[in-house]
Amino acid sequence: MKRIVLFLLTNLAIMVVLSVVLSVLGVDRYLTASGINVGALLVFSLIVGFGGSFISLLISKPIAKWSTGARVIDGSEGPEQRWLVETVRKLADKAGIGVPEVAYYEGEPNAFATGAFRNSALVAVSTGLLQAMSREEVEAVLGHEVSHVANGDMVTLTLIQGVVNTFVVFLARIVGYLVDKAVFKTERGVGAGYYITVIVCEIVFAVLASLIVAWFSRRREFRADAGSAQLLGSGRPMINALARLGGLEPGALPQSIASAGISNKPGFMALFSTHPPLTERIAALQAQK
Repeated sequence: MKRIVLFLLTNLAIMVVLSVVLSVLGVDRYLTASGINVGALLVFSLIVGFGGSFISLLISKPIAKWSTGARVIDGSEGPEQRWLVETVRKLADKAGIGVPEVAYYEGEPNAFATGAFRNSALVAVSTGLLQAMSREEVEAVLGHEVSHVANGDMVTLTLIQGVVNTFVVFLARIVGYLVDKAVFKTERGVGAGYYITVIVCEIVFAVLASLIVAWFSRRREFRADAGSAQLLGSGRPMINALARLGGLEPGALPQSIASAGISNKPGFMALFSTHPPLTERIAALQAQK
């Protein structure tokens, strides 16, 4: 709860500062003279910016189950399922969180955690991961996912997405108004120039914003790796698991939960990747020894 309040207060403070800057520069007076209510636009941007992010977070568990075909297990299905449930329960107890739902699904090696609340999350692994790794390596991956839950990473990423969405919505409309008046010379209301500019700016700003979100997501992966090492008492199992993944092709996940799974995009696309290169993650764990 403290994390949510802090981020909301931070975002509110940013909006206040932005409003003051616009006022000092005289932009708000120009926009008001053109019939634009900057305060109302700020509120609208906040609602739009955070609305979609929070809705996505709240429905993340059912969407993840539906999109991957993941089946929730309770351990009664067989020895392997029992081991998975017991392992997640043990790790969750160590992390001080409620036991997440445990699920597995058919697919290439991958795993993810999702859910809006720390005490009612979902941890899922693929059959490919279970087949490719030893139990110690699977436990390390489960520790990584449980650490995501314990760190509140899903909520934090949602809040950051909400902040950048707010800026995208707000700035795109500000630029749209200015271009419409200064370039297209629209005198009353808004013209085609406004709508064209808003669409173009939202696309450009959204791409730039995704770099920020992806950067934060990569930072949280290092923290989850370290969390796994702490839960297991050693970084070696996670190092071995990451090394194993380096020789495998991670299974693709639906876009809605792609940031929660394993990824290793090379080159320029690494800037948009939600996960750092496996070699960097291994080096970070080795440096903690």
